[in-house]
Amino acid sequence: MEKVGAGLVPARNGIKFRAGTRPARKIVFVGLGSNLGDRRNNILRSIDMLERTRGIRVLDRSTIIETEPVGPVQDQPKFINAAVAIETTLSPIELLDQLHTIEETLGRVRRERWGPRLIDLDILLYGDETINHPRLVVPHPEIRNRPFVQTALRELGAAAL
Repeated sequence: MEKVGAGLVPARNGIKFRAGTRPARKIVFVGLGSNLGDRRNNILRSIDMLERTRGIRVLDRSTIIETEPVGPVQDQPKFINAAVAIETTLSPIELLDQLHTIEETLGRVRRERWGPRLIDLDILLYGDETINHPRLVVPHPEIRNRPFVQTALRELGAAAL
């Protein structure tokens, strides 16, 4: 946290911190994908919901592109994918929870890993941090296997891994 004062006060997201301090801001890259329903609208609604989430500011978004399914489940519709650069004061797990809330709000039901989905939101990069948590691995372990993710990250000014 950055220090700018003293005394405990509530932050916008309910976390208490010393007056005059604020949570560190991180630049984060989030991948978006959809291959069911109105794919483009699913992506755009997700970005809109991110913009309206406390502790998140959308800085930029990549081009939306159509891609073939990647992974073991090939018999499914094509995806459209994009990425966004955000600035956030949320911790990695808080951000992951917000992404899951957006997915659920839009109707995602997790049935089959790698399978079809209305919307998928993944933390690709969280600042320059490496995270190995039971719920989250960052940088996203599939960046190297997804050229469209690398392209989106370059478009947004991030170094592709």
